[in-house]
Amino acid sequence: MQFEDVVYKINTKEKRGENKGKQRERVILNGISGTVYPGEMMAILGPSGSGKTTLLTVLAGRVARTQRLTGSVTYNGKPFSSSLRRRMGFVMQDDVLYPHLTVTETLVFTALLRLPGTLSRREKAEKAEAVIEELGLTACRDSIIGGPFVRGVSGGERKRVSIGQEMLINPSLLFLDEPTSGLDSTIAGRIVSTLADLTKGGRTVAMTIHQPSSRLFYMFHKILLLSDGNAVYYGRGSEAMGYFASIGYSPAMPMNPADFLLDLANGISFNETVEGTASTKEALVDAYNHHLRGKVAEELSGLSQQLEQQQHEAEKMTNQWCTTWWQQFTVLLQRGLKERRHESFAGIKVAQVMISALIGGILWYGSAGHIQDQAGLLFFIAGFWAYYASFQAIFTFPQERTMLSKERSSGMYRLSSYFIARTLGDLPMELILPIAFVTITYWLGGLKPVATSFLICLSALLLSVLVAQSLGLAIGAFVTNLKSGSAFLTVLMVIFQLASGFYVQNIPPFISWVKYVSFNYYTFKLQIASQYSPTDTYQCTRTTTCPVSEFPSFKLLGFDKRALSVIALFLMIFIFRFIAYLGLLRVGIPK
Repeated sequence: MQFEDVVYKINTKEKRGENKGKQRERVILNGISGTVYPGEMMAILGPSGSGKTTLLTVLAGRVARTQRLTGSVTYNGKPFSSSLRRRMGFVMQDDVLYPHLTVTETLVFTALLRLPGTLSRREKAEKAEAVIEELGLTACRDSIIGGPFVRGVSGGERKRVSIGQEMLINPSLLFLDEPTSGLDSTIAGRIVSTLADLTKGGRTVAMTIHQPSSRLFYMFHKILLLSDGNAVYYGRGSEAMGYFASIGYSPAMPMNPADFLLDLANGISFNETVEGTASTKEALVDAYNHHLRGKVAEELSGLSQQLEQQQHEAEKMTNQWCTTWWQQFTVLLQRGLKERRHESFAGIKVAQVMISALIGGILWYGSAGHIQDQAGLLFFIAGFWAYYASFQAIFTFPQERTMLSKERSSGMYRLSSYFIARTLGDLPMELILPIAFVTITYWLGGLKPVATSFLICLSALLLSVLVAQSLGLAIGAFVTNLKSGSAFLTVLMVIFQLASGFYVQNIPPFISWVKYVSFNYYTFKLQIASQYSPTDTYQCTRTTTCPVSEFPSFKLLGFDKRALSVIALFLMIFIFRFIAYLGLLRVGIPK
């Protein structure tokens, strides 16, 4: 891997002073260069804010090429490609794992998705078992991962699971962001030793690491030290102390080389001839430019010539996926059902729905024959599930955005296989509760005691639930701020409810078109048709009866064009889900 003159800039707003609110360009990386050969492990060191993680994400191809990012990064002399993405591993600093899956399930599902389709399911499971043993996860193999509200494995074990996910594919390139953070020295040493063993097979490893122990420091083949986005050392770890001593910087006492280097990068100097933090940093950058930058340029030039001579031996890369679309779909569906069954049937959700159903049934108990009450009950059923389903769905993709970004960045699966598995997997879990709700409310509320009418009313509601869910998914796929998304959905649902024909019958002509885009309108229309026909009558006064078709809430709806209502609901499901799919296309793609 070669990286030459990598510069990355961002625009920030001044928060204080006279220039508050004005845009300012900030340089995060300033001309960073270097190489990492097969069989080498490079550590990127530096204090917080020095640009370590940014450089790592750039090297891993996770930052798109724009005017803000300049310089070149090549792999075997070739630029980044989607096929290369699937052959490299990236371990994030924060562990992104499904909390309700066990350690074994997490690694097996990863193996099923990322290992080639030429391997059988059993062979993939065996590779997952090998990684479990290699990383010392045998004792917790059947424990769930856990999360903020779910007790699971320890933080160190979670980190090892994240590393194990990437080690499964035996990557050509492995990037790790702070892989030893939160781990004790023994476990940290075991992980770095494992990574060092991986390089013996010709793999390339690059990582950021914060204050490694002396034992870990000397395991690294190369060290890249950053200070405020500038390189102040690049070379072998064993030669670092000698280099700084040669330019006048030596520790006052024996100490961990990593601690000494971080002190220097922070501008803390033991050299009495250089005063001030800024002066120390400037002196280090000047020394690097004078002593090391030329050597790095020569190394890059020599490697480029070598790659050109060996171009005919370069490995051919294909853009084919490791697994078929169907394999990805089935694995994602199975994983999703295991993970989300705990959430979908959580006790609080079941209690919420059942209590609402009982209260609704009791309030409307004995309302048979009262057309206004019956219409209100049908509207309540439709309205409750319109809100419930849409607001449950709006959190779906925002909660999984980090996981989806991580897995898509690794080229683990196609977005289409994930999206269809996610939506189809939710159907049985999302439809069971409305079925139970309607079954209780329908019969307690005294609606038409005919099986056909019940099934039509239930089918109309289930269609409405799918539309509401699709609308929530579409909004959730685009928003990054859930508060704004929820506010927008609330306004939209209020408009749909008011335009559905129950509350307002004399809608002004200039806004009457809203009912045609309101799924509540079509749902209410189908529900009314399941209970009444145009020839039915109701007691409009004490002495007279009137046609049901003349009832104010039904007159606007009408009893015709029921098939068009069904078609409209199906069309809305397709449109909203397609919009959700478009919203997810950008997730996991470098920005």
